[in-house]
Amino acid sequence: MRNNFLVEQVKSFFKRIKARLSRFRQKASVPEQQETAQEGLKLAFETPQSIAYQLIGEKIGRVFPLFQDLDTSLQRSNLKINFKAYVSLTVLASIVTSLAVLLFLPCLLIFVFGIPLFPAVLFGVGGGLFASVFSVIGFYFYPVYLADKLRRELEDELPFTTGYMAILSSAGVSPEKIFHSLSSLSVPLAVTAEAKDVVRDVNLFGLDIISALEKASKRTPSERFREMLEGVISTIHSGGNLAAYLRVKTNDYMKLKRITLKKFSDTLSILSEFYVTVLLTGPLLLVIMLSVMAMLGGGSLGILSPDLLLNLLTYIGIPLGAIMFLILLDGASPKW
Repeated sequence: MRNNFLVEQVKSFFKRIKARLSRFRQKASVPEQQETAQEGLKLAFETPQSIAYQLIGEKIGRVFPLFQDLDTSLQRSNLKINFKAYVSLTVLASIVTSLAVLLFLPCLLIFVFGIPLFPAVLFGVGGGLFASVFSVIGFYFYPVYLADKLRRELEDELPFTTGYMAILSSAGVSPEKIFHSLSSLSVPLAVTAEAKDVVRDVNLFGLDIISALEKASKRTPSERFREMLEGVISTIHSGGNLAAYLRVKTNDYMKLKRITLKKFSDTLSILSEFYVTVLLTGPLLLVIMLSVMAMLGGGSLGILSPDLLLNLLTYIGIPLGAIMFLILLDGASPKW
């Protein structure tokens, strides 16, 4: 009996030890789970658009229909951003920008330019509203600008792209291998991203080459590139000579390239005259006029004195004009 009693006591002792060890392990695993959850939150907050969507994405559901056209622009611009996340980023950025201008502009006007409190606050409110509107406009037209830039790059490269494809097709390379070769060029071109999407649709999503090309033709912002892809699809469907088709398109696009370069030379002469007139001669005359008005002590436009107008022209007007001219020049310039 004593032996059985001792055995039972030993067993209960070990059971208590096991129970305490299990409780200790559970307590030790809680910080590890918390660290894992924090790492997951850090991963979720990697990009600005994910931060914006998690902060205000569920609260601005009524705003999404107002930006419906933006979804198409995002797809054509090749931005790898979700539509709702981008709209959330747009709204959050406009709010932050307007608040920053609302706080900064009155302080600048009061402490630097010596403007009274009430006009400075009015300028701050107006500047905050303008900053919010311009922020939304900037985010709205940024994908449009990228889509247009991608269109111009695709059309500029199109003679060389079709020529490269014609060489590969003449050598007996299949269409899948042609686009795989375009996606792995040593010098990446605009068509490289489009070719990577085609290769991804074929290799990862299991589409055939015709379906992948149809999807790319609907997504691309360039009408000429879409026409070329639809011609490739028709040639593959009908079993025609793909190399001969690509050689004909190369000659056609090269002729269009010469016409485009001639038009650009005429446009460049007009832009040079515009730059000299508006951004060189015009500001110089305004600076001289405002300097003379400031020395004579007159010519104030309400609270806008000649000194303030001169500062606004020097530090805001001329830089903004130069930035707009650079954007205009970039929009009109061919890549090749």
